[in-house]
Amino acid sequence: MDDGKPTGPKAKWWSRPTPGHTTTSAPESAAAAVDAPVEDARAADTPARPEPVAPAQPMAPEPVTPAQPAPLEPIAPEPVAQAPAAPAPVPAVPATAPAPAVKPLHAPDEYSTPPYGGPGPWAPAPPVQRPVPTPAHGTPVPPVPPVPAPFAATNGADAPTGPAPTQGPVPAQVPVPAQAPVPGPAFTPPPQPPRSTQWLQYDPWGGYRQPLTQPGQPLGSDGARGKNRRGSLLVGALLLALVAGGIGGGIGAYVERNGGLTTVELPQTAKNSGGRAPDSVAGIAASALPSVVTLHVSGTTESGTGTGFILDNEGHILTNNHVVAPAGSSGDITVTFSGGETASAEVVGKDSGYDLAVVKVKGVSGLKPLPLGNSDNVQVGDPVVAIGAPFDLSNTVTSGIISAKDRPITAGGEKGDGSDISYVDALQTDAPINPGNSGGPLVDTDAHVIGINSAIRAADSGTTTEGGQAGSIGLGFAIPINQGKRVAEELINTGKATHPVIGVTLDMKYTGDGAKVGAKGAEGKPTVTPGGPGAKAGIKPGDIISEVDGQRVHSGEELIVKIRAHRPGDRLDLGLTRGGKDLSMTLTLGSATGT
Repeated sequence: MDDGKPTGPKAKWWSRPTPGHTTTSAPESAAAAVDAPVEDARAADTPARPEPVAPAQPMAPEPVTPAQPAPLEPIAPEPVAQAPAAPAPVPAVPATAPAPAVKPLHAPDEYSTPPYGGPGPWAPAPPVQRPVPTPAHGTPVPPVPPVPAPFAATNGADAPTGPAPTQGPVPAQVPVPAQAPVPGPAFTPPPQPPRSTQWLQYDPWGGYRQPLTQPGQPLGSDGARGKNRRGSLLVGALLLALVAGGIGGGIGAYVERNGGLTTVELPQTAKNSGGRAPDSVAGIAASALPSVVTLHVSGTTESGTGTGFILDNEGHILTNNHVVAPAGSSGDITVTFSGGETASAEVVGKDSGYDLAVVKVKGVSGLKPLPLGNSDNVQVGDPVVAIGAPFDLSNTVTSGIISAKDRPITAGGEKGDGSDISYVDALQTDAPINPGNSGGPLVDTDAHVIGINSAIRAADSGTTTEGGQAGSIGLGFAIPINQGKRVAEELINTGKATHPVIGVTLDMKYTGDGAKVGAKGAEGKPTVTPGGPGAKAGIKPGDIISEVDGQRVHSGEELIVKIRAHRPGDRLDLGLTRGGKDLSMTLTLGSATGT
């Protein structure tokens, strides 16, 4: 493979190539080689040392002043003829014309190292090829001004033709006999490759020249390439301005409509009509709340807050007795409706044995009575809603279920004589009830009243009325509405309520199972009232009543509760034990006026 190096015999150079010549051929004969004219003796003298080569970094070239060689002293002056502008190549010396050997100025160097190469004062370095350097990052390399003729490149670049100007006297060339043969074998100069505009030869001993770059219009100049680049930059800038303007306009519109980029707006469901199913807690509350009121009671020594609900359009309101008790006979009662309107009220009737009371407001129109249900239809597990003003927080709604039925409870007893004790066969619920809920309605899914909230079981003080400050633990008790309806009707009609009785006195200290009839009454009175319901049924002192209408009775309080759950005149089936024998009998309940 041809790498651009000569393949013939190695050229032996007698002198440095003459400036202005692209190639130099060997002399045709020994005489011609020795007598070849010299254009400038300085070209054959000590060459200018090359400038140090910097690391391979593309940078703008700087002008370099070539070193001036020291002139040689003339040995034998002899007229020198001017070299023609274009010397003809000298043919190779034939091998058949040997000449006497002439001693060279120095011994041949087997490595052909300059300046001691082949025989002769100087020998140029072999031609070297190097690629065109590419400027870093596409940086254009500015052109270098042309080098004067005396220092023109000798590595194959173009040089001006014609005789080179001489400066000063030219030293005479050393005379050589014409018949002196050229030492060394004859040679034929290698063919020179065609000059390329991309790859140029490099001579380290030549003068400084223009950087080896690809010929053509420099990048960034005023040529067509520069104009195309400026046009592309202009179009890109215009497109960037249009895009930035569009984005800026969009951001401005968003800021104007939404109040800024830093404002936080959280997602939210749109407002609906607010309708709820009638049997849902919300639907029940919406239906029942307009009929529920809050009572503020104040007396000479105490005050309190409770709840009530409207019974009819005449302004009758049902509540607990212990709610209105602080007012006494001269206290004030103020009723606040669900809408915030207030009115004064007065007590129509009350009964401590049932813990119920009725008050009435006057001068109020547009009342909405709350429908009454039937507590006998209630089943354990039925959902219920309690409405009231716990701790004076009016219009409070809580929900739960019926936890139990026929739960015998007693409340009150603050007076000590038992006249204020309430006996209730209550409905138990886990709907939260707190002080202030007393007298409020316990409603079913039809928003009908099935009970009157009256008591709670406190964790620290046992069963208590809502007048205390104990909190709810999920054990609330309500008077069944069937009992409340009867008592309310009596209070509205007569101002008094009647109690069903059996006409016996019970031994409340008995600790055994069942309710025991006392052996001796107070102040020597009999424990079984003569002519009363019990006496007529055959009850005797010391009997233990264990059942009422087939339900077990475990204490005297439970017997009273079971009896109070009925109306006067109702018939009851009793089971009792006398002297170790089980007996059964039937009696008709009597009536007594309550307090």
